[in-house]
Amino acid sequence: MFRRRTKRADRPDNDAAADGVSGSDPVVEAREPDSEQVGEEHGPWDSSEMPEGADGMLDLGSVRVPIPDGAQIQVEVEPTGTVSSVHLVTEDGRITVAAFAAPRSAGLWREVAAELAQGLRADEAQVSIEDGPWGREVLGVNQAGAIRFLGADGPRWMVRCVAAGPDATATALGETARQVLRETVVVRGDEPLPVRTALAVTIPPVLAQQLALLRQQAAEQAVEQAGQVGGGYSAMQELANRPGSEPPR
Repeated sequence: MFRRRTKRADRPDNDAAADGVSGSDPVVEAREPDSEQVGEEHGPWDSSEMPEGADGMLDLGSVRVPIPDGAQIQVEVEPTGTVSSVHLVTEDGRITVAAFAAPRSAGLWREVAAELAQGLRADEAQVSIEDGPWGREVLGVNQAGAIRFLGADGPRWMVRCVAAGPDATATALGETARQVLRETVVVRGDEPLPVRTALAVTIPPVLAQQLALLRQQAAEQAVEQAGQVGGGYSAMQELANRPGSEPPR
């Protein structure tokens, strides 16, 4: 577990779990924060208080995240080549961490969590509001599986963690997601940004090289397959166009 180097300011109050809860949502009653879950020795962290050991984590530009044991990294790329998101794929499901610009005062996660719960209900999912280490956790379950949203407010940023997978592994995946978020470091930067703007995601050079190689191989394979199809068609056309040739009967 990381150790704190500097004192953190503006940590959000766990009372956020009480705001914006619909009467139709099951709610786990609030409890006193556990000192092992919330306190001076736990994140998510701001880059100004970088914990010891953060250099060994996956650097995604705006966030640095730990990689769970046995997890694989899955990268989503826009057609333009821009990285849109990076997922940690575990045996229990997929975890995605993203950071957003936020006001200096805490409270954005309360708003976002309420909106997420409303969206899940609109999709006819069974929604539960649970009390987590940083306030509200939103859990949605339907026939496709389960998705859990966790979040926390920081100095001019909000970080969101999404855990999606089968309903049967939702509890285990939730614990892994909390551990990932607990050790996440957010690199906000000084650039003025509108509230809720997603902070840019980048990937380390080694991953970028591997991704470029995979894309090149896929492009070459597509060209090769197209050439094989086109070559066969051309040969048949040439045979059919020879003088005196007759179409097969």
